[in-house]
Amino acid sequence: MNKDSKIYIAGHRGLVGSAIVRNLELKGFKNIIGRTHKELDLTNQAEVRKFFEEENIEYVFLAAAKVGGINANNTYPADFIYENLMIQNNIIKSAHDFKVKKLLFLGSTCIYPKMAPQPIKEEYLLTGALEPTNEAYAIAKIAGLEMCKFFRRQYRDNFISCMPTNLYGPNDNFDLNNSHVMPALIRKFHEAKINNLDNVDVWGTGKPLREFLYVDDMADACVFLMENYDGEEHINIGTGEEVSIKELVQIIKETVGFKGKIVFNSKMPDGTPRKLTDIGKLKSLGWNHKVDLKNGVSLAYDWFQKNY
Repeated sequence: MNKDSKIYIAGHRGLVGSAIVRNLELKGFKNIIGRTHKELDLTNQAEVRKFFEEENIEYVFLAAAKVGGINANNTYPADFIYENLMIQNNIIKSAHDFKVKKLLFLGSTCIYPKMAPQPIKEEYLLTGALEPTNEAYAIAKIAGLEMCKFFRRQYRDNFISCMPTNLYGPNDNFDLNNSHVMPALIRKFHEAKINNLDNVDVWGTGKPLREFLYVDDMADACVFLMENYDGEEHINIGTGEEVSIKELVQIIKETVGFKGKIVFNSKMPDGTPRKLTDIGKLKSLGWNHKVDLKNGVSLAYDWFQKNY
């Protein structure tokens, strides 16, 4: 990419897309464009084709998606599979038709089998059953990365894919009903603190192990891959480090300054027992994360306090 290359960030206001915009701007890229949902409905094929035809886009970061936590995925599976398939199909096909130079598709590590060997290597995709609570979203994401692979194979399009681990940071969704574990816990502990509650109820046993990546590190990895990777296989993006939900809860409690008790509700689902990515391929290309978990949680809480 050149500093004046026309770069489209699909989902530029979300957690992932906004971080990519920040990273590109810091690196001196000047010609970055995005469209809100009101300006461009990505599930509408005609609108997306017209947009690509008029804008002469050179590079695409496909970060737009309908996302949510366990509760949202369980409650609205039809919406998750339909909207995500439509968004990615329209953008990938238009990128091909209007000869975009390169496209990066962002998936999620939920695409891997629920009981995949740990740490999870890229080649474990499609080797076992998915986690039922987010199966609809995972299937859509699998279709997206496979679509990039097959357009690359048949048409030689320079379409690549990456699979970020659990992300958190600025512009995250902190809604308690449909957010991911990190922002939900930050909000829970913050509200418990300001309301002087005696305890905080946490879903599950606290035993599952998770990997968390600060979203600005993820964005840096995405830009790095756009400039340095041209392979057919998707690439995991993560830290290669894991923490139990119980340990994460303690970090958040201390960061927020909540003094009460933590109550784990074992009647609620834990989700996948362990999910750690093997980031050997990304590291071999020369990229490593910079923000550790404690500092990342502190940064995310600072942003939450200023914006909620």
